Formats: sequence, structure tokens, C-alpha cells
Amino acid sequence: MPDIVVMFFVLGVVAGVVRSDLSIPKAAYDILSLLLMLTIGLKGGMALHGSLNTALLIELAGVTLLGIMIPLVIFPVVRYLVRLSLADSASLTAHYGSVSAGTFAVALAYTEAHNLVTGGQVTLYLVLLELPAIMLGLMLYRRLSRNGTNAATSGLWHETLTNRGVILLVGGVLIGWLYGPDAGESVTGLYTNAFHGILAIFLLEMGLVAAETLRSLRWGHSRLIMFALAAPIVLSCFGLLMAYWLGLPAGSAVILASLTASASYIAAPVAVRAAIPDANIGLAMLASLGLTFPFNVLIGIPLYHQLWAWLAG
Repeated sequence: MPDIVVMFFVLGVVAGVVRSDLSIPKAAYDILSLLLMLTIGLKGGMALHGSLNTALLIELAGVTLLGIMIPLVIFPVVRYLVRLSLADSASLTAHYGSVSAGTFAVALAYTEAHNLVTGGQVTLYLVLLELPAIMLGLMLYRRLSRNGTNAATSGLWHETLTNRGVILLVGGVLIGWLYGPDAGESVTGLYTNAFHGILAIFLLEMGLVAAETLRSLRWGHSRLIMFALAAPIVLSCFGLLMAYWLGLPAGSAVILASLTASASYIAAPVAVRAAIPDANIGLAMLASLGLTFPFNVLIGIPLYHQLWAWLAG
């Protein structure tokens, strides 16, 4: 059976499909997402406590390289095979080159449930994979489009680096790293012990949103549908191969593969709306949240675990 937190996502999808009046108030969702980001950061920071070394820096450099390579692979695919406009190609590059914090949380819960060895630095993967992809997607649009905005790149970096998700993730990592699992237990225990409960309600809301997004699915989206379902499998191979090259433990490998297979539906839409006004955000959300996210949560993460077992075995 799937992990119990995944069943909350299924419940949300079912409730959305049957048009139930079930809903999570926006204020409650905002609080849940903030708690989820902070908890992920704290868990990673506490695991990093006292374990900084040269090997870790090499590992993080390898992950950063992935964050640069993947968007450059995605752009020509969506431009010439999926046949999207320049604006939408750059938008999907930013979305699919970036990563999903929700997918990360589910993958982290999966590795914990299966007792897979996972390094605390996996939280840093989120930031290292998210930032380069968003910037590259926007830069590709500016370079290739005569209608690109002339806003300063420094402004984009500021907006991307200071969004609440990045602040909470990095801040949580620093706090957890400074205090460790013991010194800060009186505060951090409240969040880390409630991680699975927070994730379950978060996924319930994601199920409702995914069901709503899928209502806009049309036959004319066939190429996009194929891309959104095939991309996770192909992109996960980038993460698995990098994990194999770096010699990562099984849990870290599964999380890295799950992240490279995921697509952003929080940070990327905000950046794309501001920088690429011609992009159809609904199209990107349909692919990333309506198709790729459910695929990863229901099928992808266990599949990447099996692929890693085959590759490492």
C-alpha cells in the first residue's frame, strides 16, 4: 500500500473530482506551507550538525551542476517537440528545471518510512536546484525575445533569493545546524514531531488543487500531457546518475531523483508572472501540478527507489 500521507493526496483528488465542498481555508494553507518549509529546513540542519567537510562541498557542487544542466535540456524539448511558444517554453523550462517542495516532503517521508539512509544536506538540494533553473528560464526568454522585459537581473536574483520558501528553508537549516537535535529540542521538536501530520493536510489541499487544475485538460494538450508524464522518468535519471557518481546513500539518491523529476508550482509561477507576461501560467500549472506532481506522489517516488536499487546493486 502507498504511504499513509499519499492517501491524503488521493482523498483530496477524489473530493475535488466529485466536487465536494471540502476546502482548506487559504490562511490555513499558508500556515501549513510555512510550517512545512521551516520543518524541512530544521530537519536538514539538525542532520548536518557537526558534519561539514570537503566531500559535502563536492556533493553540493554536483547538485548545483544538475540545476544548470537540466533547464538547458528542457528548453529545446518543449520548444521544438512539444511545440510551445517562446514564452511558454521559457516558462516550462523555469517550472521543470526548478523543483517541488511538496514532492521533496513526500520523498523525505518515503525514505523515513522505508528506513533509507538520508543525509541532512538533502534540504539544500531544494535551493541549489530551484534558483539556477528559474534564472536560466527567464534569461533564455530575454535573450531570444525582442519583447523581453528589461528589468535588471539583480532584481530577479533578489526576488528569487528572498522569497519566503528560500528564507525559511535556509534559515531553518542554519538554526538546525547551529543548535543540533538536542540543544534546540524545546522548540524544534514541536515542528519535527508534527512533520507527517503537517504534510498530510498539505497533501489534502494539493489533491483538491490538482483535481481543479485537471478540469481544464483538453485533447489539444496531448503533447503537453505526454511531456508532463514522460519528463519525470527521464529527468529522474539525471538525479540517479549524479547520485551514483557522488556515491550517495539510498535515501539521498531517491530524494535527488525525486527532485530532478519534479516541477515547481510555487516559486516558479511567481517569477514567471513578473518576468514573462506572455506566458500561459495555467498551462504550466496544468502540467506541473495537475500531471507531474500526482505522477511523482503516486507512482514516481517508489519507481525511483526501484531504479536506484537496480543501478546501485
